[in-house]
Amino acid sequence: MTRTAPPHRSGGDVRLEGISKTYGSFTAVHPLDLTVPAGSFFALLGASGCGKTTTLRMIAGLEDPTTGTVALSGQDVTALPPYKRQVNTVFQNYALFPHLDIHENVAFGLRRRGIKSVKKPVEEMLDLVQLGPMARRRPQQLSGGQQQRVAVARALINKPEVLLLDEPLGALDLKLRRQMQLELKRIQTEVGITFVHVTHDQEEAMTMADTVAVMNGGRVEQLGAPADLYENPASTFVANFLGTSNLIEAEVVTADGEELLLKAGDAALRLPARRCSAPARPGGKVLAGVRPEKVTLAHADDAGSLPGGRNLLPARIKDAGFIGVSTQYVVTVPGLGELAVYEQNIERDGRLIPGADVVLHWSPAHTFGLDAAQDIGAGADLDEEAA
Repeated sequence: MTRTAPPHRSGGDVRLEGISKTYGSFTAVHPLDLTVPAGSFFALLGASGCGKTTTLRMIAGLEDPTTGTVALSGQDVTALPPYKRQVNTVFQNYALFPHLDIHENVAFGLRRRGIKSVKKPVEEMLDLVQLGPMARRRPQQLSGGQQQRVAVARALINKPEVLLLDEPLGALDLKLRRQMQLELKRIQTEVGITFVHVTHDQEEAMTMADTVAVMNGGRVEQLGAPADLYENPASTFVANFLGTSNLIEAEVVTADGEELLLKAGDAALRLPARRCSAPARPGGKVLAGVRPEKVTLAHADDAGSLPGGRNLLPARIKDAGFIGVSTQYVVTVPGLGELAVYEQNIERDGRLIPGADVVLHWSPAHTFGLDAAQDIGAGADLDEEAA
């Protein structure tokens, strides 16, 4: 059945200028400038304590900024209370009224504003979140994912210009969380409202958002489209926090033209100059990075048949873990330590077992370069589930 999306106005943009928040001597958010384009799905991503929720609460008016301004659709709302801002917030705990059925939960905001005719807008909103047949059930009769959709419908029915989502899927199990990621993206696309989504879950942010701001220590570490952040991290924190990265300390041998020649242990590696965010001078140090899924393992006996022009590293398999879609290897490279390799289980080589001598190889185009002065392990030891 074809549904008509409920009428709506387009979302508004959010502009933060020099906004910060301090609590005594502690700075939760350092002064930052941030623009969320109207009608976009924007994610603030980071571990616990990075300042993402504080930033969201300043947009909502639930926290007063120490410095700076908050503007919604071009209007300075810094001094306005939450109820006078064209925003609504969806929280992790849903905050549904247990004594009201789903229809009345969604209608609550309209009734509070004195609107008498609520039947049609409530039905349209429940259709949008695909819960029309459950309108007369109570919240406790719904699954967690269904309750979250009710919370979204209740927030959207007031036609905010911006919907703020504070860890909205954090209470759901993994499978349901993934389903709701796609559901929230569908809803945002249909209504066209600006969504600002706070999460510690990298997969969640990258699945749903048009733009992701990676936060660390109260600052925006890097801002961009999910694929660009993943493929071109600008810092070791982003490289390690967004998935897994192999970071290899290397010396620059030559830095001419479009490619850098690096020396890593006893091996030579090539790196596209445009993919190196660090100053690259002969004799200087850089961190050469490559994602585990970009690397291929070959048994040492097959080393002579590998295609030319690849980056090559001799290694020995330390551990192998079969996880269905892929096998995840930990290998030891002489002089460089341990690296990770993820290989799809298409044609498995039975020789690739712990103790086997292998050669790692990958296209130089998949290598990125970072400043070697950074902490090579930044972001790698954060427990996302505890965030």
